Amino acid sequence: MTNEIIGLLCLGGTIGLIVLGLPIAFSMGIMAVVGILQIAGLRTAIGVMKTAPFELASSWELSAIPMFILMGTIAFHSGMTASLFNAARLWLYRLPGGLAVATNFACAGFAAASGSSLATTIAMGRLTIPEMRRYNYDVGLATGVTAAAGTLGSLIPPSILLVIYGVFAEVSIPKLFIAGILPGILTAAAYAGMIVIRCMVNPSLAPASEVGGDPRAKWRALADVWPLPLLVVLVIGTIYAGIATPTEAGAFGAVFAMLIALIMGKLNWRVIYESLRESILSSAAIFIVAIAAMLMTRLMSYSGAPAYLSQILGPFMGSPLSLVLALAVMYLLLGCVLDSSGMVFLTLPVVLPLLIQLDVDLIWFGILLVKFVEIGMITPPVGMNVFAVKALTPDVPLGLIFRGVTWFVATEIAVTGLIIAFPIIALLLVP
Repeated sequence: MTNEIIGLLCLGGTIGLIVLGLPIAFSMGIMAVVGILQIAGLRTAIGVMKTAPFELASSWELSAIPMFILMGTIAFHSGMTASLFNAARLWLYRLPGGLAVATNFACAGFAAASGSSLATTIAMGRLTIPEMRRYNYDVGLATGVTAAAGTLGSLIPPSILLVIYGVFAEVSIPKLFIAGILPGILTAAAYAGMIVIRCMVNPSLAPASEVGGDPRAKWRALADVWPLPLLVVLVIGTIYAGIATPTEAGAFGAVFAMLIALIMGKLNWRVIYESLRESILSSAAIFIVAIAAMLMTRLMSYSGAPAYLSQILGPFMGSPLSLVLALAVMYLLLGCVLDSSGMVFLTLPVVLPLLIQLDVDLIWFGILLVKFVEIGMITPPVGMNVFAVKALTPDVPLGLIFRGVTWFVATEIAVTGLIIAFPIIALLLVP
């Protein structure tokens, strides 16, 4: 059996173990070690197991991840999220489906601070779903918009997924952040347009309300919004002004979040404890999967499987566009069984050599990759964001939530199609 076949079999074995229910990190790690043992022997396998975790855990660039997560958790626990949604609902209530539109844009705003799709969904869902249900919104719409709009956390900078992709693909993280701005705005706008049109056609989805009738309350709510936009501007500003690298900006963001919470009078030991606890748990989960992905990357390097795969698929992928379309189908299928970080870590060791061989713009593909992952976060049977919403609303059938996100999946596919057809959408602002 050739080394290339061993590499591909281990890749297939990884997916098989995941389908059987073994955690992603263990599935990748076990199959990677087995493959390296077969190809390079025991001494090399032990050496890789000793060095790869240290190399990844000591990566300066990846240290931005726990800092961005901490920034988002502080923003949530100190109440910055609540003020953003409150202002959005008061100003947008006259629109058809105004509360759902407010949820959409509030999620976009919080996504810019949290950088995490799942964190955005959980944080905003605690506030938005009870509010929409209180005003008799269709349950499918209320849960669906929260699950779908949470995916904006993967795209709007600073994005944890874009940091991970930038490190593994060795491309500029600031450029990836810039490239994510227009697609993020376009996605949020497309969601809002779809909600308004649906509610105009079927008003029973979102009964009219008078939640924003008092002009003084609207202006007071708007005055309370300043913490979250200020936090985002400070973090992004330090990067684009050349004051800090993306890694340093993550640390700045965590400090800025604490200072703003202190100014608001919302910083206390409970906020600090909960923020640190959630940040540690989330960061540990990401880094465990990343270490397993590093082992899989070594296996792919030893086996030569990516080059072998490109030779096999060469006749069918004669152009960058055909490769991207094939990868889109692959990611949509993987989204049915893997979470976002699992998809990225599992596929990049194989996908990146194919992209480089066909000279695909890695900045553009990074945005597409996040869009593919966004769709996977809300598609059955896994749909991590859907399950997060289900945990928040145990009385709502899972099937109803999935039906609610169907419209958003269709909108995501349309927006992704536009980015594939017109790469300038992602690359216009990139210097």
